[in-house]
This record gives sequence, C-alpha cells and structure tokens, in this order.
Amino acid sequence: MNRFRTALLTLTAITGLALPGAALAETAPAPAAAKQESTMTDPKIAVVENMIDAWNRRDWKLVGDLFAEDGVLHSMMIEPVNGRPAIAERINALGAGIESITLHIHNIGRIGDVVVIERTDEFVYKGHHGKVPVVGILEVEGDHVKVWREYYDRAELLREMGIKEEFHQPAAAH
Repeated sequence: MNRFRTALLTLTAITGLALPGAALAETAPAPAAAKQESTMTDPKIAVVENMIDAWNRRDWKLVGDLFAEDGVLHSMMIEPVNGRPAIAERINALGAGIESITLHIHNIGRIGDVVVIERTDEFVYKGHHGKVPVVGILEVEGDHVKVWREYYDRAELLREMGIKEEFHQPAAAH
C-alpha cells in the first residue's frame, strides 16, 4: 500500500468522510500512463500544478493571484486567512523569509471535486534548512483556488523554520 493510499485511508478514518473510489483504487490501480494523462488534462489539477510551480519559483504575486477573490487559505492548526488580499499579504510576509523552496510532490489526484496533494516541502527560511511532510486538500473553481486546507505537524514546521514561538492565532476548537 503506498503512502498516498495510507494517508487517504487515515484521513477517512479520522474525518469519517467517504472518499469515492478509495477502495476501488486499492484493488485496481490505474496504469502509470493513464494517471499521467489524467493529471495533464484535468483542469482542476492543472490549476494546482500552476500553484505548485509558482511556489517553487517563489512567484508570490502569482500565488496570491491564483486564489479566488473570496478564497480561503487554511493551515488547519491556525485560523484561516480569508480573501485574496489577506492571503497575498500572508504569502508575501512568509515569502520574505524564504530563500528557497521546493514542493516535492509524491502524489496528486482528484477525489470527487477536490485535488489532493501529498508532498514534502523543502525550504531554506531565514537561513534554516527544513523539510516537512504535508497533505493539501484544494477546492478549485474555474482557474482559481477557492479553498486550500493544509494538514501538517505545526510544531515540526516551526522547528524546521528555526522559529521558537507560535506567531499565528491557533485555530478555534470545533
């Protein structure tokens, strides 16, 4: 069982959400050529791949522009950032400290109407080299990201960034 499948099954168990096609994929994996073709032709995945490329090039303006005007960026451990202007401000502030970044994509695909990314973010932030495993769930409308939810170990991220104290408001209990 690959790590992506394990992550999806874990996400299903934790959230109780049914992931269409999850069981089917376990018994009938798609050929590599079919997977590659679907990623290249799926418009929602193409938007996410443009976002990934913008991050890898540190094109913070494009990262902000790829969000819908009323988009949401939600690192699940902290409060969400709502609206393109606020998202652009957050990205620009973070980007100011990033000397290099590569989003290493392990798996990307569609589950229903969302794009799921399993990746490792490797970066140099204010002189600190770090790597953090991340799962992103993105809702795409047209050619913009409407909602981007990120799941990662916040303490690990801060440690890898060389940051000693939390600098954002923790998410409210649900």
